[in-house]
Amino acid sequence: MSEVWRPSVTVAAVIERDGKFLFVEEIAHGRRVLNQPAGHLDPGESLLEACVRETLEETAHAFEPSALVGIYRWRYEPEDTTFLRFTFAGSASGPDPERKLDKEIVATHWLTPAELAARQAMHRSPLVARCVADYLAGARFPL
Repeated sequence: MSEVWRPSVTVAAVIERDGKFLFVEEIAHGRRVLNQPAGHLDPGESLLEACVRETLEETAHAFEPSALVGIYRWRYEPEDTTFLRFTFAGSASGPDPERKLDKEIVATHWLTPAELAARQAMHRSPLVARCVADYLAGARFPL
């Protein structure tokens, strides 16, 4: 019997404020990387619940999803892992100064698309830039 293929389901938040986007700087695979607030879907959670939770844990911002930007498939070859990423757009209030960020998070940043492009070598995956590009191109699907 062959092994069952199971992609790793993740969520991400695209949050724009005054022409800048919210990103996290985190440690992944031993290096500092930039990513949208993002993480894995937990058992029993809806995709929206996961995105709200991950954004709060990683940025201390309360996220209010308003649309789906897209569904993405990406394979991380070094670990032979395929990610199925659901990216949501929305607004955020905060940050809550009393809330501690996840231990992997080094900092949060508000970056323009040009600032993000200048840091391409730090992107956690090709999906970081692609999700922003799709959002800027108007990709929005109703929830």
